[in-house]
Amino acid sequence: MRRVVVTGLGAVTPIGNTLSAYQEGLQKGVSGANLITLFNASEFKTHFACEVKDFNPEVAIDKKEVRRIDRFTQFALVSSDEAMIDSGLAAQLEELNPDRIGVIWASGIGGLRSLEEEIETFTSGNGTPRYNPFMIPKMIADIAAGHISIKYGFRGINYATVSACASASHAIMNAFDYIRLGRNDIIVTGGSEAAVTKAGIGGFNAMKALSTRNDDFKTASRPFDKDRDGFVLGEGGGALILEAYEHAKKRGAKIYAEIVGAGATADAYHITAPHPDGLGALNVMRMALADANMNPEEIDYVNVHGTSTPLGDIAETKAIKGVFGEHAYGLNISSTKSMTGHLLGAAGAIEAIAGILAIKGQFIPPTINHFTDDPEIDNRLNLTFNEAQERKVRAILSNTFGFGGHNSSLIFKQFAE
Repeated sequence: MRRVVVTGLGAVTPIGNTLSAYQEGLQKGVSGANLITLFNASEFKTHFACEVKDFNPEVAIDKKEVRRIDRFTQFALVSSDEAMIDSGLAAQLEELNPDRIGVIWASGIGGLRSLEEEIETFTSGNGTPRYNPFMIPKMIADIAAGHISIKYGFRGINYATVSACASASHAIMNAFDYIRLGRNDIIVTGGSEAAVTKAGIGGFNAMKALSTRNDDFKTASRPFDKDRDGFVLGEGGGALILEAYEHAKKRGAKIYAEIVGAGATADAYHITAPHPDGLGALNVMRMALADANMNPEEIDYVNVHGTSTPLGDIAETKAIKGVFGEHAYGLNISSTKSMTGHLLGAAGAIEAIAGILAIKGQFIPPTINHFTDDPEIDNRLNLTFNEAQERKVRAILSNTFGFGGHNSSLIFKQFAE
């Protein structure tokens, strides 16, 4: 099978609206949490989220078009535009074969805001069913992939993956497979989400999944901390350009890293709770290592799913110890959700990018907001609390898990000829 490399990256996140700003936020350990500004959240149990700040979609989208697309698609177009420029592809479009370039893009929910607004308009009216003709194409989860392909004229594979919070990792894994099997040469992949809405906050509040630490929202996302009380909802998008190595070499592209392994499993246990022993997580990490033909000792950093929920963090650390054995204590482990919040279907994209930036910059982004050790989590694990660490990073593993028991792991390593 063909080798697959990463040749472009783009990011719109709660801690930075460009790739460089995102990297700076990761290295400084910035919290992206603030009081919600997108709607009045005062009547909700949770008043805060990790919103994208000072977002200007017109950097990549025509002003008239902005009103016709949901915020999650705006994040997709802006982040993929940055990745296209970063990769050099935007300047080489006329030299490329569009039939060999595809888009596989993820979203856990799609255009929730657009659906919500249309229902509110209908229910506040006289009962006459009048709906915006753009409602359906604004809200469906596959539309971001469609918009990216239309913008650049890419006629290769094009679809969306939906597997809750594992969606973007599944998109990246599928893109990896399509390229290494020779079906496409380049795929724009990643994910975007914009669920900081009344229905998003209210729905997750009803599940008791969100932190309600309204009096200290900046530190509310506390993965592995004894006092964690749920995740902080985030929004944004992350884009990766995956490309066949020979194709990238031929056009003289810069290469960030090589993607070498991926895995996907199910917990088959519960609709929202992880398997208490982390069985699905353990299996998916082992599958990714086997796919990469790597030993556990070759991994230096694990970017964990680590949402800051009481059950999930414990199960994932158990799984890491099961997979890595004694090497678990030599790894760096961190949850960047402590800074970005949980971007749901986009999480796997921005966290894969965090891992690639760790390889590029030889640093480990921290798990911020740690105050109290949890006696149920092995304190010999290096969870990279509160400050970034410098270290030689040869290879990283990125975990994402979703409601329904979906698990995905990706492995990237330093590129070498």
